[in-house]
Amino acid sequence: MADLPFDDDNDDGSLAVQEAKPKLQKPPMYKVLLLNDDFTPMDFVVSILQSIFYKDKEEAVRITMNVHTSGIGVCGIYTKDIAETKVQQVLAYSQENQHPLQCTLEEVE
Repeated sequence: MADLPFDDDNDDGSLAVQEAKPKLQKPPMYKVLLLNDDFTPMDFVVSILQSIFYKDKEEAVRITMNVHTSGIGVCGIYTKDIAETKVQQVLAYSQENQHPLQCTLEEVE
């Protein structure tokens, strides 16, 4: 066993272990955005914000008014998978209810 890279004479049976410090990074975050249109009723937008984004009535109305006046509004900020799921939920629910409401996501810088 002469080709082993350690010396058996000084072996006390323990292993020298160096702990690796994992370099964890926060995942990229994404804003879920609602886009204004001239057809979707404001009450419907408020209901989406309450049911899909769990906003209280006051915040849902504030976001809806922002969408209405600015053309776009932030519903929330999530990891990519959650943001994509929320966008799909909004689009599916809007389509089921025959509204053209559009929803998208954008990476937070």
